[in-house]
Amino acid sequence: MKTKLYILITILICIIVIVMGIGIGSVYVTPEATINIIMNKLFSTPLLEEVQESAVSIVWNLRIPRTLLAFIVGGALAVSGTVMQSVLKNPLASSYTLGVSSGASVGAGIVIITGISLPFFKMFTLPLFGLIFGLMTVFLAVSFTAKLDKNMSNNTIILVGMVFSLFINAILTLMSALGREHIQQLIFWQMGSFSSREWSSVAILFPIVIIGLIVLIRYSRELDLLTFGEDQAYTVGVEINKIKWILLGLSAALTGSAISFVGVIGFIDLIAPHVVRRFFGSSHRIVIPMSVLLGGAFMVLCDLIARTIISPSELPVGAVTALVGAPFFAYVYFSKRKVR
Repeated sequence: MKTKLYILITILICIIVIVMGIGIGSVYVTPEATINIIMNKLFSTPLLEEVQESAVSIVWNLRIPRTLLAFIVGGALAVSGTVMQSVLKNPLASSYTLGVSSGASVGAGIVIITGISLPFFKMFTLPLFGLIFGLMTVFLAVSFTAKLDKNMSNNTIILVGMVFSLFINAILTLMSALGREHIQQLIFWQMGSFSSREWSSVAILFPIVIIGLIVLIRYSRELDLLTFGEDQAYTVGVEINKIKWILLGLSAALTGSAISFVGVIGFIDLIAPHVVRRFFGSSHRIVIPMSVLLGGAFMVLCDLIARTIISPSELPVGAVTALVGAPFFAYVYFSKRKVR
């Protein structure tokens, strides 16, 4: 009964945050007007007399795609963190543990510095390179781990991931030094932003994330078993190494897909899983969808703060998530040490 109540509260929070993300800005649009505009676009209902055409354009063409994209990206990152923490049995594990974000940054850096683009699909060049390099990094890290440790122990995976991440960050620093005329663009991409995002980004990322979530939910049983220990999972027939490959690969794909559209945004994948498990327990059949909702709502809220706190200028949303996430990271780390 308590779980159902928490689910309803989470859904209500998501709705409120999304409406706030759409309505609040340099031009304030009331919730009533926002809903009216959405109904007009979807079902051709008449607009209210007080709703101006400029408000319709702002809400439908700018704020709704930006807010939806923020929600999808936040949900994808939160689920990725949830899976990685369960697989690696480390409360501080995230996409950064295996260098996914660093790899995506190198791919984006290559596109920014060289100016290369795909024929006919120029706008998807940077996201595609970010996704490919992010996936390459995690697969290289896991492959290298398999060579070193046939059992693919979690500590080995984390250590190899950290080494790969540091090495790739060094490459990115070198790229920034060699391409100084692009350094501002590189830095801004590494801090993340939802500015000027359109419906096309939502249309591409949404099905990718949905497919990833459906597949991960089908692995809920394996995730539950891995959370309680690999020995127990092995005794009931779970192929540990194979499942690790699949789950880490799916997590990396979700993270790479998300950040390749908006840049590197940290700490969502660390914060959301802890909060969700605090209220919803450890069953991944519930934890995964709730991580999507909470991570999405938190990202929308951070983006709202980023674009309004110093309006008309805008902060990188990654800076806002870091301001919240860094103290949370310290809290989790020191609270675990205190328990031990």
